[in-house]
Amino acid sequence: MANSSKMKAVVYQREGVLALEERPVPVLQKSTDAIVKVTMAAICSSDLHIKRGAVPRAKPGTILGHEIIGIIDEIGNDVHGLKKGDRVTVNCETFCGECYFCKRGYVNNCSAPGGGWTLGCSADGGQAEYVRVPFAENCLNKIPDHVPDDAALLVGDVLSTGYWAAQIADLHPAETIAIIGAGPTGLSTAMCTKLYSPACTVMIDISQERLEFARKHGLADVIINPKEEDVEKKIRELTDGRGADRVFEVAGGKNTFEMAWKIARCSGVVCIVAMYEEPQMLPLHEMYGKNLVFKTGGVHASCCGEILQLIENGKIDARPLITHKFTLDDVMEGYRVFEAQEDGVIKVAVIPG
Repeated sequence: MANSSKMKAVVYQREGVLALEERPVPVLQKSTDAIVKVTMAAICSSDLHIKRGAVPRAKPGTILGHEIIGIIDEIGNDVHGLKKGDRVTVNCETFCGECYFCKRGYVNNCSAPGGGWTLGCSADGGQAEYVRVPFAENCLNKIPDHVPDDAALLVGDVLSTGYWAAQIADLHPAETIAIIGAGPTGLSTAMCTKLYSPACTVMIDISQERLEFARKHGLADVIINPKEEDVEKKIRELTDGRGADRVFEVAGGKNTFEMAWKIARCSGVVCIVAMYEEPQMLPLHEMYGKNLVFKTGGVHASCCGEILQLIENGKIDARPLITHKFTLDDVMEGYRVFEAQEDGVIKVAVIPG
């Protein structure tokens, strides 16, 4: 356990205000808990949504952070298969594994108290020196020995999100997929859809810098900047007039939901991954006859173990996404760079100590 009873942590104080505070080191509250000494955490777009007041369930006074890896420092008596000293990923969702939803893999909807996405939202998260993880047996995964920390950091959230999105989109080999949004989650989605052997991956973003990043790292075959090209026209040119087989809306911008359904082919799938800060319009009269399937929601992050195996076997490598690292003492500068999208930032890692 920590030598001191206090630690540094990033706290959501109120709408628009985050601060680095001194907080008590967490302790075990239940026999199913674990205390993890954080070795690395990441700043997520969802943290920015919380800062802006766009996540109603977020509680002021909560320590942020739901993308975390670390070392088990203490462990409850009813946690099996893990031990003190294990290097682990932390799932962005805490889930009981026993309720109606968990038994069916819908862990984001876990109905147990404290289940679902609470970590770093309504319960203290891991942009800190230590974090308490409920339902630890379900929510911690051992990191293989030769997988480095930065390769495992994004497993618990953005890689899980991309993996989940690829699963629910009913992908088939040799399809054309379009991904709207070349940020961390869009790039993670591209990594995971590649596992299904698409014929062509089209990446769409208003940041030319991020588009070039996607192409450089083999995550896009075609890039489209809506500021420079007509997206719908370009997609139809690429697909003999049909539209994309599968569209992933990961941007959450002002017009990106409309773009998503318009560039999808008839009887295609539109997968809404983005978190919107404003209501969206579903104009059924305009899309009548397109026979689209919409799949939406928050990630069911129940496949961290599988993703770690894919990383171990060289099938996924998210290390290039971590473009910036800051100490916990300098985390507010990390937030500023991430929010402003400066200096080619994709993902910011925070290292305590």
